[in-house]
Amino acid sequence: MDTSLDRRRFHRLSIGAVGASLGAALPALAQAPGGRPLVLGMTLEPPGLDPTAGAAAAIGEIVLYNVLEPLTKVAEDGSARPLLALRWSASADQKTWTFTLRSGVRFHNGAPFDATAVKFSFERAAAPNSLNKDRRVFENIAAIATPDPLTAVLTLRHPEPDLPALLAQATAVIVEPGSAAGNAQNPVGTGPYHVAQWQRGASLTVAAWPGFRDAASIRIPRVQFRFIGEPAAQVAALLAGDVDAFPRVAAARALSQFKAQPRRFQVITASSRAKTILAINHQRPPLGDVRVRRAIAMAIDRKAVIQASADGYGVPIGSFVTPDAPGYVDCTAINAYDPAAAKALLAQAKATGLSLSLKLPPVPYARQGGELIAAQLAAVGITARIEQIEWAQWLSSVYGSKAYDLTVIAHVEPYDFGNFARADYYWGYRSPAFNALYERMQGSADPAERARLFGQAQRQVAEDAVAAFLYQPQWITVARAGLKGLWSRTPLFANDLSALSWA
Repeated sequence: MDTSLDRRRFHRLSIGAVGASLGAALPALAQAPGGRPLVLGMTLEPPGLDPTAGAAAAIGEIVLYNVLEPLTKVAEDGSARPLLALRWSASADQKTWTFTLRSGVRFHNGAPFDATAVKFSFERAAAPNSLNKDRRVFENIAAIATPDPLTAVLTLRHPEPDLPALLAQATAVIVEPGSAAGNAQNPVGTGPYHVAQWQRGASLTVAAWPGFRDAASIRIPRVQFRFIGEPAAQVAALLAGDVDAFPRVAAARALSQFKAQPRRFQVITASSRAKTILAINHQRPPLGDVRVRRAIAMAIDRKAVIQASADGYGVPIGSFVTPDAPGYVDCTAINAYDPAAAKALLAQAKATGLSLSLKLPPVPYARQGGELIAAQLAAVGITARIEQIEWAQWLSSVYGSKAYDLTVIAHVEPYDFGNFARADYYWGYRSPAFNALYERMQGSADPAERARLFGQAQRQVAEDAVAAFLYQPQWITVARAGLKGLWSRTPLFANDLSALSWA
């Protein structure tokens, strides 16, 4: 999701402690090669830097492909490409996958990368005490064989044709066994950059790692991620030249200023696999009643919310899958906007005069859209008490402790549909019927059968009104005209610095 992390995952790091740990861990590194550095804007600051122990998307925006690397890499079109694995193959039943690893790779601390590190990383992710948000992916691995240092053979419990793409996500990065416990503060990876400085509340800087296997290919020697939450401040920083690029910037209302200066700026509008929803806590009475949840969904005019929340840059959705995703089924007619029907359902459920908390994290889309959602709920007799909270509160109280009724959030991961089968997930959806359907889908190796069952699962999630599904965002990137290699599509939240260069 956009950010999500329980209270155990939130690491409070002082500036001095972070600086000291980085300095102690990297004494022998040479200076980064010469060249023009880059300042890249981000809306949110990550709570830590270990994507295998925290679900905040901001972690991956910094470390994925840059500091920590998985076996594969998601390309702009959403397909999986080689990274630490040169190639892979699968058995006919999609249950045995063989990965051939890249040779001569080392971690930032000098330790060798090999099949043992892969085995350690995936077993760690699947462990009962794992904080990995995609633990189900790794629990599906029944055995990991390492016949030689450059071969890893994964035997799965259930077929998984999307395994190469799943292993390209931040949750699947390969960690160095001896340093993994400290990755939240000082991530040790195999990537082209290492963390050089973290000024909490302001910025984080990564520098090119001279020991990278292809150091000559690094074209930008140093990148500072600058954290700017307010939309007006984001626009001002770009116009002033303080920020060179701002992926997923909240600048829709100011785009004319940038488009009017094509020699200075480029503007990219990208599709996404993100799903912005009004999440509902099923464990809070009377929200466990499907009639109440359906009434909430029917009270909301998605198109109006898109205008208020994203300045029109979005596409309505009726379930938890985006229109450009494989296997998408259009569910927007299920629980469509109908205030009269919403009032009738509330009356049937004896839930008139309902008062609920609506906790809004600090991202602009939540704050802007939340005000309108509260007004639309009021029109059917539901009082939504808005509470504007900071990310630390959202992470600990909403996602961690489930202390909320309603919240607005964007889930940005492309392969997170399986969260509906997690009884402990923060929305508290518990459906034996859905679980059985999902298990049947996961157990099938036939593409047509999987697609059919996936369609059924999407419809059930919509009919159960697990959440009020709002829209697929279209992300805006504004950058200097001379910066090359920016994504024009956003299959997941990442900033692949190795692809960037100055003209």
